Amino acid sequence: MFLCHLEELPEYGTRGFAIGQQEIFVIRQATQIWAYMNRCPHTGVTLNWVPDQFLDWEGRYVQCATHGALFRFEDGLCLAGPCPGTHLEPVPLSLIGGEIYLTNPGKIRS
Repeated sequence: MFLCHLEELPEYGTRGFAIGQQEIFVIRQATQIWAYMNRCPHTGVTLNWVPDQFLDWEGRYVQCATHGALFRFEDGLCLAGPCPGTHLEPVPLSLIGGEIYLTNPGKIRS
């Protein structure tokens, strides 16, 4: 399932997407991309309180706007906050010719 063109994402930023009833977000750091479900593993709340803003003020970690938990881009591991050691739920992506695709959109619709 096509999501967007790579150039539609900020080079060092994030963007949220609604897939049916579910929400995901994509992180871009230069040429690397990752995607996760937009849910904090602590209580299930959405991570952002402003559209498309999922990073801490330094742009180094994903931050839960409710609890302040910080997560690594690479694997979604919680490093600080109320849920250390837990992970964000990854969403598999493919980058093909500058276009970003969900690899398994059926999983997200559940």
